[in-house]
Amino acid sequence: MELLVCWSLLLAALLMSATGRYTPEWKSLDSRPLPAWFDQAKFGVFLHWGVFSVPSFGSEWFWWNWEGEHQDQYEQFMRKNYPPGFTYADFAPQFTAEFFDPEAWAELFEAAGARYVVLTTKHHEGFTNWKAPVSWNWNSVDTGPHRDLVGDLGQAVRKRNLRYGLYHSLMEWFHPLYLMDKKNGFKTQNFVFEKTMPELYDLVLRYKPDMIWSDGDWEAPDTYWNSTYFLSWLYNDSPVKDDVVVNDRWCKNCSCHHGGYYNCEDKFQPGTLPEHKWEMCTSIDTSSWGYRRNMQTSQLMDESRIILDLVRTVSFGGNYLLNVGPTKDGMIAPVFQERLQAVGKWLSINGEAIYSSKPWRVQKENDTNSVWYTYRTASVYAIFLKWPEDNILKLPSPIPSSNVNVTMLGISGTLKWEPIPDKGLLVSLPYMPPGALPVESAWTIRMEGVK
Repeated sequence: MELLVCWSLLLAALLMSATGRYTPEWKSLDSRPLPAWFDQAKFGVFLHWGVFSVPSFGSEWFWWNWEGEHQDQYEQFMRKNYPPGFTYADFAPQFTAEFFDPEAWAELFEAAGARYVVLTTKHHEGFTNWKAPVSWNWNSVDTGPHRDLVGDLGQAVRKRNLRYGLYHSLMEWFHPLYLMDKKNGFKTQNFVFEKTMPELYDLVLRYKPDMIWSDGDWEAPDTYWNSTYFLSWLYNDSPVKDDVVVNDRWCKNCSCHHGGYYNCEDKFQPGTLPEHKWEMCTSIDTSSWGYRRNMQTSQLMDESRIILDLVRTVSFGGNYLLNVGPTKDGMIAPVFQERLQAVGKWLSINGEAIYSSKPWRVQKENDTNSVWYTYRTASVYAIFLKWPEDNILKLPSPIPSSNVNVTMLGISGTLKWEPIPDKGLLVSLPYMPPGALPVESAWTIRMEGVK
């Protein structure tokens, strides 16, 4: 009888494999092709928003820094600004989002040139931005905004044909069940089956996201998180099985090894072309992902820095996910809006070299970090970050054929060029008065007929 059962299970596994189903093993899950939309999109906007937006001090790790590590500056902040006995839960009613206008947000993201938007549905504090069935009275419908933030933004984003991703933290710093499982060496899974997994299934079934951006995985193995079983369901049977994209934060030591595309770590910047599709996530506020009332302009990325990161990331085959932290009342600070609009202006001229592009055989000129390459259909794009003083752009890497056409995005007409004796081109840039160029930094040369 036992032998018959074993053979039945083996036959079932073989049948599942034969029908193209993914099994709950990394070898199988990692073999799934990444849906094409993600590589084509290139640029997305990240949103860290939650109860941490109320104190808006330090970072989105406020609760942990205050009551987990008892850092002095956080304890002093609480003593100075709040009465004795004030708890982190007391911040929730002040997370009002009264000025939250999802249509205005989506319009801003579209103007920024973003092709996807990722919202924090739950950070490590455990507060959910939707009425999660296992987060009673610690969600945005029961307290604070008294509205479904995840659903409201999703509707507005999708009206503009932007893809919608949902960030979700597997762990919660102070949840009793998580702390109990942790104390047990993660040999028990009470928190996973009573909290984490019900939330993930609910998010997928309720909102049908294009992406799940997982986080909070680093303390426990996949056998604790049940990650591979969830992903096999997501890829095989969920309503988004054909188009959904996931990252690599599903277990301790998963990052840069397993999942869909790779984040590897926050603000990851490889020095060479990776073999696997990846994404750089970074924040305009270089000191925090959540909104900070005490941020300084010197701590913010400027337009040229953002565009450099975007160009470098895409040249190395990655996607660029740029974060802003909304305020507790649902506003995106004007300085963040200005940065996003600047990116959108640049992409409106140069997007041809970014969206749906591929890494070229050379990603950048070896002797400089100021010229980067991308490739799309029959065109090679050279994005140069510094305008040469003599108006002659030297491009050693392209090999010209007998029929070369050189243009500059945003400028009509062709550009003169001449070959460099060994290989490469010298491109004569247009002489234009200050302010007449289509963008203020990072200009793009399109070359046809080079290899």
